[in-house]
Amino acid sequence: MKKADNNTSAKTAPKKLRLGLPKGSLQDATIEKMAKAGFNVQLSSRSYIPYVDDDELEIRLIRAQEISRYVEHGYLDAGITGHDWIVENGSKVHEVGEFIFSKISRQPTRWVLAVPDSSPIKSVKDLAGKRIATEVMNITKRWLRKHQVKAEVEFSWGATEVKAHELVDAIVEVTETGSSLKANKLRIVETLLVSTPRLIANREIWQDEWKRQKIETLALLLRGALEAESKVGIKMNISAENLPKLLQSLPALRNPTISNLSLSGWVAVETIIDEHVVREIIPKLKAAGAEGIIEYPLNKVVY
Repeated sequence: MKKADNNTSAKTAPKKLRLGLPKGSLQDATIEKMAKAGFNVQLSSRSYIPYVDDDELEIRLIRAQEISRYVEHGYLDAGITGHDWIVENGSKVHEVGEFIFSKISRQPTRWVLAVPDSSPIKSVKDLAGKRIATEVMNITKRWLRKHQVKAEVEFSWGATEVKAHELVDAIVEVTETGSSLKANKLRIVETLLVSTPRLIANREIWQDEWKRQKIETLALLLRGALEAESKVGIKMNISAENLPKLLQSLPALRNPTISNLSLSGWVAVETIIDEHVVREIIPKLKAAGAEGIIEYPLNKVVY
């Protein structure tokens, strides 16, 4: 009887998707996007296993550099990590989607070759016989081979920008805006790789119907949350006779929702527009005869 109870318990245990989230520079941005997607992730200083308000998810907080390897080998079902680390590790994983967000901006990060402002190095060909420090040794070595240049590549444990002035001839470092490199009196020579965060899955796990659907749902909600960040909703009332003029003069209001008001001859107009045009469009709406204009934030936009 006791054995039967154990079997019943095992059968009714909820299915779980083990998801790796990046610890480090992408951590705060990723958790913020997860929250906007509808998943409340709470961290604990005592554990690398965060709480998430979804019984079907198990979160593991792991360095972005390692996630693709753990996903490839099945220790994680899926994970969010940079394209750069997938390439660096040579990981064979299923790429579900690209999600452009970071700790600074929504711009992709770049791995660049940088040298001191006073350096004579102008191109990859000038690196022959030189020493380069970087965290992405495989990416750098492949890039050098592609250009048929022989140089010494050493792993950098940190403070790579400082090494460029005294310890090595050049560095390959990650940047979003280039401002940190400029502040350290370094100039960019060439870009080796452009990278954005990716949602990836183990190739075998992707064949599991339940887990694939769970991962696809996560991707859909994350994409909707990211899409909503740059847009706002806007609604207003306008007389029906002024509506054609409004729609012709304001292309941003293409395909709006239009509904009749209880007041005869008036309609309500509602649509989604890019947030950066709001300051220009609201005065035009008012001038076209719109009244009761309301702007409101969006949490998700799913097309």
